[in-house]
Amino acid sequence: MTMIIRLWTAVIAALYCKISQAMDIDTSDATSICYNTALIQAGMLDYYEGNRYGGTVGMFQSPYYWWEAGESFGGMIENWFLCQNDTYLSLISEALLYQAGTSYNFIPDNQTMVEGNDDQGIWGLTVMDAVERNMTDPTGDNVPGWLSMAQAVFNTIWSRWDSANCGGGVRWQIFTWNSGYNYKNTISNACLFQLAARLGRYTGNDTYLEVADEVFTWLVDVGYVVLADTANVFDGADIADNCTDLTKLEWSYNHGVVLGGAAYMYNATNGTSQWETRVTQLLKGATTYFFQDGIMYEMACQDYKTCNNDQRSFKSIFSRMLGFTSVMAPFTAATIDPLIKTSAEGAARTCNGGSDGHTCGLNWQATTHDGYYGLGEQMCALEVMQTLLIHDRPAPYKANNGGASEGNANAGLDSLTTNVLKNELNIQQKDRAGAAIITAIILVALTGGAIWMLF
Repeated sequence: MTMIIRLWTAVIAALYCKISQAMDIDTSDATSICYNTALIQAGMLDYYEGNRYGGTVGMFQSPYYWWEAGESFGGMIENWFLCQNDTYLSLISEALLYQAGTSYNFIPDNQTMVEGNDDQGIWGLTVMDAVERNMTDPTGDNVPGWLSMAQAVFNTIWSRWDSANCGGGVRWQIFTWNSGYNYKNTISNACLFQLAARLGRYTGNDTYLEVADEVFTWLVDVGYVVLADTANVFDGADIADNCTDLTKLEWSYNHGVVLGGAAYMYNATNGTSQWETRVTQLLKGATTYFFQDGIMYEMACQDYKTCNNDQRSFKSIFSRMLGFTSVMAPFTAATIDPLIKTSAEGAARTCNGGSDGHTCGLNWQATTHDGYYGLGEQMCALEVMQTLLIHDRPAPYKANNGGASEGNANAGLDSLTTNVLKNELNIQQKDRAGAAIITAIILVALTGGAIWMLF
């Protein structure tokens, strides 16, 4: 009996050590980083519906919304590229293709009643990741390339630009019947800004960059982005007050997407002093508001233990955008790279929860797992750790420098039936990389608050 007790004690002790010991990651070694991110990705896919009987391809289980799936696959594309690990490549491609919908503009049938501009925008950034990382285009009759899908997202969101209220901007919601239709939020406009910047850089088409500049100027003029030495990026405002009564919450994903877009503009404009200044100001805001003791955190909710499922994923895209900024605007690397390292080390300390021993937590300032777990926590740990490799692989490709995805500057224009406020876009094919965009804004107003939708 004594021997049995001793054996069980040894087993329990071994299991405890396995579960409670921090993830062993060498932040300077690619093999170690990729080994640990593979474990974290496996944990993410515990929440994936697409491999389950009756599950939807490209969706994660409740309570995780559609946009968060888009955010997740963006991180997984980066892992495929940075770690050169094709384990999930087919799953990623299948998910993007299914959720692109029949018009390939990321307004799929399963989202047509509830989708917002920010949701579509996040998927647009993800499919742009596929373009810039040269993920092989899908095949099949009349199936467009990833670039064409990114252009379709851009075209459909830009068509909703609303100059009649607040002098511009797109609304949070696409459909009139959804709560928040009268709110213009930063993330919807930040996604449009960044997508335009990236398309301009990739295709060499300056008209995309002109759109990006117009969106960014509006964000500044309306006060959502405050370009002080330490820049602020606020959440948004309602059109009832002409977007003057700002919601002054600051979230890492808002800040990150704006910062990433500015870094792409810096790169696309060959390092102009104007964009260098803007990147510097935005980066100072990012490092001031979203790091505590040199470790990334979600300022608005983490200390108060009020972060919801969406907010618990925000550090994911924030990490990715910091990585892109470090590459697109190399003068920022000396600031960003050490913070990614300390944050990755902090995240690893919390990735010792769950029965698998590598379930990650929310609070990276903690010395061990903090009791939080879920898709968001896994996504954030994945992205901050793999961003350690951002300089080890080629920078995002361009059409004239390794990029191979097939584009169509008119993509999505035949599906503009989902918005109430429509700009009529005349997009013409021009030069090899894709097309000059000549945009005439014609505001179409509905009468009497009518609600309509075409299928």
